[in-house]
Amino acid sequence: MSRPHFRIKKNDEVEVIAGKEKTKRGKVLRVIPKKERVIVEKINFTKRHTRPGARSRQGGIVEVEGPLHISNLMLVCSKCDRSVRVGYKILDDRRKVRFCKKCGEILDK
Repeated sequence: MSRPHFRIKKNDEVEVIAGKEKTKRGKVLRVIPKKERVIVEKINFTKRHTRPGARSRQGGIVEVEGPLHISNLMLVCSKCDRSVRVGYKILDDRRKVRFCKKCGEILDK
């Protein structure tokens, strides 16, 4: 079975296009390919009840970012400053890069 392929990667800026967090933007902290989910910074907080342990001396209720489905996110172009569709093209130096379909800006560094 082949591994899933997504247009969104770690450290990309994304915008939520569906759900209770719609129109919010954030940076991708982690991509979970097997579950088709993404964890975005400061979006979709859930409360987790933790016990005191070696890492944290104090227990209590902690707010952590919950995963969002990848279909509810769109990549944000730095030049357009809006959520855009993404395409792929191969450059002269044989690198495969993502580009903004709106303005043609290359999204990969």
